[in-house]
Amino acid sequence: MLPYTMLQMHFPSRIVKFSLPSLSSSASAVSTLEELAVSHKGLAKVVLKKGKTQVFKDGSPMVYSGAVDRIIGRPPPRTGDVVLVADGSEKPIGWGLYNSVSMFCVRLMQLEEEALSDPSFALNMEKLLHKRLDAAIKLRKSLGLPSADTNAYRVVNSEGDRLSGLTVDVLGDVAVVASSAAWVEKHRPEIESVVGRISNVNHVKWRPSIDILKEEGMDVSDLKDFKECPYESKVKVIENGVSYLVSLDGQKTGFYADQRENRHFISSIAKGQRVLDVCCYSGGFALNAAAGGADDVIGKRLTVLLFVLLYAVGIDSSMPALELAKENVQLNNMDSGKISFLKEDAAEFMRKAASKNILWDLVILDPPKLAPRRKGAASMAGRRITVLRHAGAACDHPIDPSYPEGAYLTNYLLRII
Repeated sequence: MLPYTMLQMHFPSRIVKFSLPSLSSSASAVSTLEELAVSHKGLAKVVLKKGKTQVFKDGSPMVYSGAVDRIIGRPPPRTGDVVLVADGSEKPIGWGLYNSVSMFCVRLMQLEEEALSDPSFALNMEKLLHKRLDAAIKLRKSLGLPSADTNAYRVVNSEGDRLSGLTVDVLGDVAVVASSAAWVEKHRPEIESVVGRISNVNHVKWRPSIDILKEEGMDVSDLKDFKECPYESKVKVIENGVSYLVSLDGQKTGFYADQRENRHFISSIAKGQRVLDVCCYSGGFALNAAAGGADDVIGKRLTVLLFVLLYAVGIDSSMPALELAKENVQLNNMDSGKISFLKEDAAEFMRKAASKNILWDLVILDPPKLAPRRKGAASMAGRRITVLRHAGAACDHPIDPSYPEGAYLTNYLLRII
């Protein structure tokens, strides 16, 4: 069990006013949450500034500190506590989980209207967590996941599944939990219990996002005390009929399930093409190109400084990723003469290819930011483009329209003129 004392509590550096409830608020109609709050002794209320309420009533899940006018309650709430969120008149609009340090003061979990229609989960994070996780699992089943040819998928997508800060990917018989919020760490036992009941999951691997949790005010040294998943460092998965060895210690959760539909699309257009896959990681796009009948595939792992900065710290070095990609070629019984992986400097490789007039029919860039502006790359090269396809993450990565930041992945198929 995760000890609650692992949360290192700090009072916020921001200035927050604490006060007792105003008498004027009692004149307004008592809300469902107010009635329920009576049985929750010591429940604090986070009051929003005037003019800041509507965006959260519309569904935005992250109450930033600049939107908060005052906090009512003594003693003040601690990180991970359930709190009411109220408008300027102190009438609750919802409830969520408080953080005294993060720029996100509250992660909203349920609005007043939802509590009115189903009060059984109101102000109870354990019950709501079970409900949301069960709903997320049911949604993936309705999308056909897992299936006979795909057992790598995302089962919880943070804000998209209304569990901000929690991400869970299923990779074969292992569920990888990526934690990026203090409340997730606090509720680790419940999360592991529910995730462990997912069909065909035999192991749960917990991967705390250390840098983000530091920003959440956590003492991350405590996170090292937990027993890790007793499992091998690699797991075999299948996606759209292509097999992969996934490193459970690799980037993110170990596998980019968000690109599943984009990888499959590449297999549909690669037949007879010469393909270059830049920034290939473990070879996902290159393998799909080969599976689709590409004549020649080269996958490159970028080692330039730009790539390192883009992916930040703690990322696998290039050679382990390339070795994994080579293993995946053998795993799929592909012709090693038609698919290869090279360790090269991106800019130097491209310059040499251009000087020798070496061309490819299909070039995949995932996702180097090689130009300062979206439209800059083509103009810098003196070429024009047309957009043939615009896509995002796979359907098991739902997006909350009220939180557009969740639409992080953009995929374009461009024709170079």
